[in-house]
Amino acid sequence: MSSSCATVPHLAGSEWPAANNLFNSAIKIRPYRNRCGLSRRDFATKGIVAASASVIPSTLAPQPAQGLERLPFKKDGYKFWTWRGHKIHYVEEGEGFPIVLIHGFGASAFHWRYNIPELAKKYKVYAVDLLGFGWSEKALVDYDALVWRDQVADFLKEIVKEPTILVGNSLGGFTALVAAEAMQQQVVGIALLNSAGQFGSPDDATTTETEDSPLQKFLVKPLKEVFQRIVLGFLFWQAKQPARVESVLKSVYKNTANVDDYLIESITKPADDPNAGEVYYRLMTRFMSNQRKYTLDSVLSKLSCPLLLVWGDLDPWVGPAKANRIKEFYPNTSIVNLQAGHCPHDEVPELVNKALVDWLSTLPSTSIAPQSV
Repeated sequence: MSSSCATVPHLAGSEWPAANNLFNSAIKIRPYRNRCGLSRRDFATKGIVAASASVIPSTLAPQPAQGLERLPFKKDGYKFWTWRGHKIHYVEEGEGFPIVLIHGFGASAFHWRYNIPELAKKYKVYAVDLLGFGWSEKALVDYDALVWRDQVADFLKEIVKEPTILVGNSLGGFTALVAAEAMQQQVVGIALLNSAGQFGSPDDATTTETEDSPLQKFLVKPLKEVFQRIVLGFLFWQAKQPARVESVLKSVYKNTANVDDYLIESITKPADDPNAGEVYYRLMTRFMSNQRKYTLDSVLSKLSCPLLLVWGDLDPWVGPAKANRIKEFYPNTSIVNLQAGHCPHDEVPELVNKALVDWLSTLPSTSIAPQSV
């Protein structure tokens, strides 16, 4: 998930609270702490099935939140782009200066359902499904932060082709940062909503790789993989249960009015793709084991563009302390604090839309000025 430390799988974003206390009490898994401060066990048990949050029934027709227009659901998706031989889904609406929206772990472009129509009144809005999520292909690749960084960077080169603002929630936030690092000439601003990623620590610099012994290579690792597949297979099934999903969502949305059938079904509906289970396994295991060298400080130190933090201060996973630390480290930062949880763009979309438009209007480049409606 993000070039750096993605957060835990989130419906719509990332860092889930304990979603399986019963299972945790029965099976002990030795914790491996990643840079997010989450263990591999945390990541696996708190997630809502990344690979299966893809397509929702066309019969769902929730009412717009707070009177806002909602992106119409299209059963077969909007547009598709072929990237490295893989099918990538994206939404494109509006005219004007381009903004690219990047969802969190387990979600899709449709998690921006109340933001796309409003922002598209003044800007050209893209929302892309990261590889392995939403309507994008459930590719059997080795998932790490660089996969999504490269995908977004190439999306900017091949589809957007203009100076751009990146906006990301949770995993999508860190993905936006590392993509901006790779595309500094094209990315002129970044907005993060309760972003994933952690600052580095001195202990990480002293970590060294050691060669596996024959016992580890030929016995311990194979047995570990078998155990992981059993555990994660169970979690894959459990995390999709509607009651579990609803409970977790309501724990991270301060105002739960938008935890509706559309949202729940978009996470629980099993992916038809036969690769869904294997993608989930790879995301839960391979991704979490290779995140140590990507940190917020290492990425931010290479950037210079304006940064906006739109932060749900009531987020039980990523609180306001992280936003404050980012601003301390990166002075070219503005903060908008909201009384919301982990996914403010879906919980209080009208406030997030206003924060984004207000910030965009202050950026120095005249080309970013909103287009008349």
